Amino acid sequence: MQTHFNSEYPSVEHLRARAKSRMPGFAYDYLAAGCFSEINLARNNSDIRQVQLKPWYLRDFEGADQTTELFGESYDAPFGIAPVGLQGLMWPKACEYLAQTAVDHKVPFTLSTVSTASIEDIGKITDGKFWFQLYHPAEDELRDKLLERAWEAGCRTLVILADTPTFAYRPKEIRNGLSIPPRMTPRNIVQMFLSPTWATGQLIAGKPEFKTMKPYIPKGLNMKHLGLFMNKTFSGRLTESKIAVIREKWQGNLVVKGIVNPDDAKIAVKHGLDGMIVSNHGGRQLDRGQSTIAPLYKLVPEFSSKLKVMIDGGMYSGADIAACLACGADFAFMGRTPMFGVCALGKYGGHHTFEMLKKQLQQVMEQVGCARSRGLRDHLIPESVPA
Repeated sequence: MQTHFNSEYPSVEHLRARAKSRMPGFAYDYLAAGCFSEINLARNNSDIRQVQLKPWYLRDFEGADQTTELFGESYDAPFGIAPVGLQGLMWPKACEYLAQTAVDHKVPFTLSTVSTASIEDIGKITDGKFWFQLYHPAEDELRDKLLERAWEAGCRTLVILADTPTFAYRPKEIRNGLSIPPRMTPRNIVQMFLSPTWATGQLIAGKPEFKTMKPYIPKGLNMKHLGLFMNKTFSGRLTESKIAVIREKWQGNLVVKGIVNPDDAKIAVKHGLDGMIVSNHGGRQLDRGQSTIAPLYKLVPEFSSKLKVMIDGGMYSGADIAACLACGADFAFMGRTPMFGVCALGKYGGHHTFEMLKKQLQQVMEQVGCARSRGLRDHLIPESVPA
């Protein structure tokens, strides 16, 4: 595979700064911001970075191998791409670019119900090897249509979302008047003019739309009524009874995302789910919630023998990924980090980001003397994990 690593941007911090300089402010805020005062957003990363690893220097060591098996698939790294909504608003064709990144790097790509590429298009790009994250619709008929489309497109791992029972209070989005397409306020128009590469890309790609939902959206809705339609369509929380129905209908792997406490994990096990993703929606829903790493570490001992325990949120480097794996995660997912890559560097920004993360994780594994990613658990210093 051709390398796309750009030594000008050797860290996510460099990618973030580059992305911010190329994006309209409202698009950057949607990608980077959290809810309320962004306390939980900051806590996600700060808690992960407290985790410490112990190296073994004098043992025989033949090298590190990142290859990881998950749900019968072999992946080239123990981390993949988390679902992100409105990707095409943040950077034109971002969803399609990252799907291709996942194919080329042989890692899982997860498509959000409210992203800007359709199930069918992502199915073609990935040859059906993608995950689909379902925002549970209010109407059962729509749920069944989405499940059928995902299955027909080749998807065999369905992710049901638990951590968005309400619409979040995000001050930056409120101030920006975020919508699809973005509201034409004087402030937003100025931001677009100051981001010519982004604007040109949008003209070429066409205005971003909810492509998966497009067949169900009445034609001719203005932005206000489109927002009301989407709010009505996805109102309501995921419940045990809804999980039971989906488990019966979905014949592939079933994963629940947004688990942070053992009571919810027990429900997932009760209904025969194959995996859970410890997540707080990237710090975008509950500002006074826990970070992701703290509940992960507590859930692993009880539940890792019953289903796959994964994590997303707060990882911006290979060292962060290593910390999560050391705390017991079977696999890690990132949403903002690959998006910073695409927004910074365009079509091949995801490729650069995954090359960078693989290099970083490889260095950590070789430094501590860990042959396989699961073995990082043996290098954890337990007292360093935040309570």
